[in-house]
Order: sequence, then structure tokens, then C-alpha cells
Amino acid sequence: MEKLSIKFLILGFGLMGMIFISDLAQAQRMRAGAGRAGARPATTRQAPSRQMSRPPSRPSTRPATRPTTRPTTRPSSRPSMNTRDNTRPKNSSSRPTLNGGANKVTRDRTNTSKVSNIRNNSSTNRGGGNRNIVNNNITINRNNVNVRNNHVRNYRPYRPPYRPYPRPPYIWGGYGFSWFRPYYYHPYSPYYWGPVWHPWGFFVAALATTAIIVSIENQDYNYDEGVFYVETDDGYVVVEAPQGATVKVIPKESKEVEVSPTVNNYYYGGTFYEKSDGGYTVVPPPAGAVVDALPEGGEEVKVGDQTYVKIGDTYYMPVQEDGKDMYEIVQVEEVEG
Repeated sequence: MEKLSIKFLILGFGLMGMIFISDLAQAQRMRAGAGRAGARPATTRQAPSRQMSRPPSRPSTRPATRPTTRPTTRPSSRPSMNTRDNTRPKNSSSRPTLNGGANKVTRDRTNTSKVSNIRNNSSTNRGGGNRNIVNNNITINRNNVNVRNNHVRNYRPYRPPYRPYPRPPYIWGGYGFSWFRPYYYHPYSPYYWGPVWHPWGFFVAALATTAIIVSIENQDYNYDEGVFYVETDDGYVVVEAPQGATVKVIPKESKEVEVSPTVNNYYYGGTFYEKSDGGYTVVPPPAGAVVDALPEGGEEVKVGDQTYVKIGDTYYMPVQEDGKDMYEIVQVEEVEG
């Protein structure tokens, strides 16, 4: 009985050991399965998917947007700047500025002067910087300002001298030129009368409070400091002094010019004035008289072998008196026959 009980006891321990071993093996398989299950997600977290997603995303987005957005927007905006530039020349031509690099006030260059057919040299503007272009007809291309002094009644480019010329006129191109003094050439150098004086065609936006209105032949002029202006829509343009206009005051820098032994005129900025009861009246240049300075806007013209300076319709011959360069006003008349 004891041996049988020992056998049953050994058999029981064997069964219990087998059950324990099987449970232990099952537990190890469970832990191994859990370990494998925890390791597998780690294999999916490695970044093959990222590395595969980055290359297609970067080339697909950046190259697609840069060529399509930048080239399309820049060319579309730049033409608008060109259209802005296309409008500026129109404004600049209609609004000339003071003394600019280009010719701001243009005039009708058609020559209708008395001696137009004898001009055989090129026109030269010597006023320092293309400030104006002058001829006898002041047709200013600014709001259709058209002031022509040869439309003024009894307009003359000069007054005959008080004494006869000692010799017959010099004939050239169908015209006779008369003068008193010997011809002495010196280059034409325009004189500057200061900041208050301006040449024909000069534009200003506003006038000083000292400016006055002078009316001649139904034409209103504004006068200030020896300069005559015509009003435009956006300012004032300098014009030739209208003959017959009378002002009470002329610039103090005006010089006396001998017309005859008993008559003197006053000269300033290319304009001649005669003393009258009402003040000073604009008169034509007196032939035979001499002046020491000519204004801006003249041009040198050839008459035979001599070179004159032509301002408006008046011809000035270079001469010399007492060693000083001067200009004599020349009488020009059409020769019959």
C-alpha cells in the first residue's frame, strides 16, 4: 500500500509539473506574442512613408506654384507702368516747366518776317539752355495763346532815324540795309537782366501782386517789372512788349538811348520806352540808335558778308563805340524794281 501511495504521489507531482510547465510555456508564448506585437508597430513607424511622401510633395507644389504665379503677375503689372509713362509726355508738353533741359514752350517757326528770304544760315538759340524759340510771330503753343504784334495797328519793327544816311543802302535779297557806323563783328552774347526779367515764351504759374493789366487793341496784357505777360488757363506766358502800351513805372535799371539830339528813349530787356504824360509808352526800336545789350532769343543771320542779330522783326548790326561792343539798329526797306 505504501508503494502504491508513493506511485500515486509521484504521478500527482508529475501531472502538476506537466500542468505547470504547460502554463509556463503558454505564458512565455503570450509574452513573446506581446513583444512581437509591440515591435511590429515600431517597424511601421520608421519613416519610409515620410521619405516617400516628401519627394513627391516638394517637387509637386513648389515648382508648380513658382513658374505659374510669379511670371504671370509681374508681366501683367509692368504694362500698367508703361501706360503711366505714356501719359506723362502729354502732361509735360501741356505744362512746360521753368528753364528745363528740353524746350518747354514751342512756337510757330514759320518765318513771315519782312526779310525772311535772306536768312541763309541756321537758327541758333543762344539764351542759355533752350529757354525759348523766338520769331516775329509769337505763336505760343500753350492753350492757343496767339499774340502777334504785327497785328497791332501801325506796328513797325523800327522807327526811321531823325537824320538821313550818308550813303545808299546796301542791297541784298531785294532789300536795302542802312546804317551809320562801321561794321565790327563780335559774337552775339545775350544779356541777363536779373531774376525778374524773362524772355519771350517763358512761363510762370503766378504773377507778383505788383502786376498790372494793360489793354491794347482788345488784348489784355499783364505787366510787371518790364515784362509783359498773356494769361493762359494755368498761368502766364511772356510775350513781346506791345507797341503803344503805356505803363507808369519802368525798371530802374533802364538805360537812356539817344534817338536825336533832343530826344532820348529808355531801354530795358529789349524794349524801348518813350516818356509821355501818362508814364512810359512802348515804341518801336529807333533806327540808328545803339544799345550795349541784347536779350535772349535772338539769332545771327547773314546779310552778304555781314552777320546781324535778328530779334523779332528788328535787325541789329554789331559795331564798336569807344572800344565797347555795341549794336546799331538797322533800317531795312524793300527795294522796288
